[in-house]
Amino acid sequence: MTSEGKVLVIEADSGLARELSAILRFIDYEPLAADCDHWVDILGDGEGVVAAFVGACGTDKTLERLLRDIHQHNDQLPIFLLAEKGREPTVRINPDSCILGRIELPLRHAQVTNALHRAQVYLETQAGEGCQRPVDLFRSLVGSSRAIQQVRKLIQQVADSDASVLILGESGTGKEVVARNIHYYSNRRDKPFVPINCGAIPGELLESELFGHEKGAFTGAISARQGRFEMAEGGTLFLDEIGDMSLPMQVKLLRVLQEKTFERVGSNKSIRADVRIVAATHRNLEEGIKDGKFREDLYYRLCVFPIEMPPLRERIEDIPLLVNELIRRIEHEKRGSVRLTSAAIMSLCQYDWPGNVRELANLVERLAILYPFGVVDVADLPEKFQSDEVPARSALAEELVLNPIPLAYEEPRLPREGIDLKEHLSNLEQSFIRQALDDAGGVVAHAARRLGMRRTTLVEKLRKYGLQRSDATAV
Repeated sequence: MTSEGKVLVIEADSGLARELSAILRFIDYEPLAADCDHWVDILGDGEGVVAAFVGACGTDKTLERLLRDIHQHNDQLPIFLLAEKGREPTVRINPDSCILGRIELPLRHAQVTNALHRAQVYLETQAGEGCQRPVDLFRSLVGSSRAIQQVRKLIQQVADSDASVLILGESGTGKEVVARNIHYYSNRRDKPFVPINCGAIPGELLESELFGHEKGAFTGAISARQGRFEMAEGGTLFLDEIGDMSLPMQVKLLRVLQEKTFERVGSNKSIRADVRIVAATHRNLEEGIKDGKFREDLYYRLCVFPIEMPPLRERIEDIPLLVNELIRRIEHEKRGSVRLTSAAIMSLCQYDWPGNVRELANLVERLAILYPFGVVDVADLPEKFQSDEVPARSALAEELVLNPIPLAYEEPRLPREGIDLKEHLSNLEQSFIRQALDDAGGVVAHAARRLGMRRTTLVEKLRKYGLQRSDATAV
């Protein structure tokens, strides 16, 4: 099986280099281990290399020269520095270099996967127009689990063909995201991507929605209208919830797929259809065939290339990365922010997620509203998400418990467009004051002690921010 990419590892400590290489192989990356003097020979032309992890290389001056040489060799290669906390090297860094951050020693699997994800996002946004894709598309398929890696590979394999694709998976797993990625990677990317939910439109209206209609074709047809097939001409038509389509409509769709032509409702003029079909369903279509609810011939027309999206409960190692991306998206849209502790992340890993990624996105948005610019611990989560059990679903989950890394509680980054620092700090202060009062049962003196300030100072801040004193007991 091909790897996700190559990673250059430059580390004088052979034991640390072996440990990092083992982690990289486990998550399907190919490590290129080298010393500080011969890394160019190992790197070669750099094809397929997605990041460089640089550790100890003697003196800080040697490291500084090494970073400069890497930048000259490849000015877009993302670099991460390996160092123990408090022992970070002091080096002058070229402001144009691609140092994206540091990885704190001892190594943690979660830190490595998070760094590689950041590197991939960076490479996507730095790529030329010919190969650049929207960041939102990439982020929606965030994850380093084997299941998601396999989905990405299947997308790359089928994208350039015109084969029909059937995407299977539970509701909320991101089937439309896969469809959009297939379209974006295909040679039809400059043409429309047109989605339609076959289960949300009544059967008697679906034919008109798909094929269009002529003026007067039925009551209410006051003008001619294009259907989704015409709208998607030259591009991709995404038939979501195809399993909910009625049998009569299945017959008509099958005819279009076979003959590549269709007629508008109320017309006998054939229209040629050059459309790539991608369908999706949460239903078991093979069971539907046995029950007489889905046509077998249509199934085989659609299921030329099946892709199955895994449920979130089967890839819990992706939850920290997903939480990070969902928080970043909220921040980018200026809808607030929130941070989760390591214990809260671990608790989320124990939940079954019947609503999958969609449910996780809703939870993160709710927490950002409930605890604006605050820190959420296990006790702050809605009750059904709280768990004191030790995760044991996979080796990755076990490692996350043994080596907790609060991925969603990382160092905040300044947005490109800047922020109103005074307002941000004010919101943060108010949030901590509310949390302290809640934890102290409304006793101002106890809350002030938790915040490390005098009681009178806290009273002044309550007055300054107009916070209700009714919830606090002035003691």
